[in-house]
Amino acid sequence: MSVKKRSHMCLILSAMASLVLLMMVLYGITGNQKAGSSSIRYDYLLLGRPLFRLDLSWPKKPELFTAEVFAVAVNQYAGVVYVAQRGDTVPKVMVFTTDGDFLMSWNTTTLEMPHGMFVADAATSNPTIWITDTGKGRYGHCIKQYSPSGKLLQVLGTPGKAGSGISPLQFDQPAEIFVHESGEIYIVDGDGGMNNRLIKLSKDQEMIWMHGEKGQGPSQFYIPHSVTVDNALRVWVADRGNKRIQVFNSVTGEWLGTWGSCFTEDAPFSVRLTPDKKYFVVAQLNTNQISLLDAPPVGMIGQCRVVSVIQLADEVKPHLVDLDLKTGALYVAEIGAQQAQKFTPFSLGGGFQ
Repeated sequence: MSVKKRSHMCLILSAMASLVLLMMVLYGITGNQKAGSSSIRYDYLLLGRPLFRLDLSWPKKPELFTAEVFAVAVNQYAGVVYVAQRGDTVPKVMVFTTDGDFLMSWNTTTLEMPHGMFVADAATSNPTIWITDTGKGRYGHCIKQYSPSGKLLQVLGTPGKAGSGISPLQFDQPAEIFVHESGEIYIVDGDGGMNNRLIKLSKDQEMIWMHGEKGQGPSQFYIPHSVTVDNALRVWVADRGNKRIQVFNSVTGEWLGTWGSCFTEDAPFSVRLTPDKKYFVVAQLNTNQISLLDAPPVGMIGQCRVVSVIQLADEVKPHLVDLDLKTGALYVAEIGAQQAQKFTPFSLGGGFQ
């Protein structure tokens, strides 16, 4: 072969290698498991517009995850991530920095089966962590507020007693809580229990409005599983059993619309907004994927549109998610893989920076 042809062939091979490397970075990464962490699964594939990539350096000690991880919550101002897991002999909450360093675990006996988690008043000097407890023992069926170090501050509901009461307030396997910056509280109550409710409380924890009928119609629910509020004061609820997201006016409770066409294969388990308010992040446990949906402008609900998908490995089972509203990083609680993972936004191809 001539020198000229060999040079030409080398250029072609070099270009092909560069293209393959770029495709791996932008559209999918297959990673080997770290030594000593047999349950950790890093395989994933990006479909559609690439918005996030996996941060393999978080956490720095993944072997600390030893049970099913159900929830994550981020305090972007303190640079702290709370991870809730279940098990009789494991710490129910572990605390990491956003850089991946392990800080502490909570030595508390007041949590039975943590399900949803939310950091309230993150911008203040007194942030608190709210956790829904779906346990059926003496501490279950209620929602608990903790200090950052794990001290129990107060309880919503009647510990150990499932019910549908309003006064006193009762829950049956409450799924998630969202605390607005105004102090108003939104609760989805009914992770398979007797209740199928969306409840709004005032900052003084007085009932403002509620939707509580089981069914498939507007304002009816079947296993409401996650809730968030956008800047236009619209309440978005992952209506898991009905495979849809319902939308409400946060002031009046009026039903505004439904998204269902994006969830024909699997139900939405979580609903959270990216910091730029452009996308909803939805976990779909049974299909092992995280979907990003276009957020509609003010005054519109329209139909949902998936713009990007993080396809995780089989049996990872993503449950609930949270986002760092400062950096845009996405944290995913994974029941099947027994871990939490961090995904950072791309600067290439349309990130949030």
